[in-house]
Amino acid sequence: MTIKFNQLLFAAGFIALLPSCSTIGIPNPFGSAAAEQSRTPQNATAYVCDGNKQFYVRMQNNGNDAWLIYPDHEVNLTKAADSNNRFTSGVITLVINGAETTLNDGEKIAYTACKPQPKN
Repeated sequence: MTIKFNQLLFAAGFIALLPSCSTIGIPNPFGSAAAEQSRTPQNATAYVCDGNKQFYVRMQNNGNDAWLIYPDHEVNLTKAADSNNRFTSGVITLVINGAETTLNDGEKIAYTACKPQPKN
């Protein structure tokens, strides 16, 4: 009879502890507690061009470098010696001129009429 009593006591204790195994503190992967993150890289300006092409630019080194951010890679462009608004890597050229900003990446990519987007 002692074995059954111990088994009954164990089962009652186990059942009493079940409510403490709640999901409080466990993140819900399907919940919407966190707001959606901005897709714009930190401290960068988004540009949208003709044909809905887009890229991001982060100015660095007191405006002497433009960090060009594509969806799949990034490139550092340095300010051209003969211009305050032209940045180049030798192959890639970015000319920042308000709504007339242009980006030429060799012969493959030519972005025209690029407009800076307001920061959120």
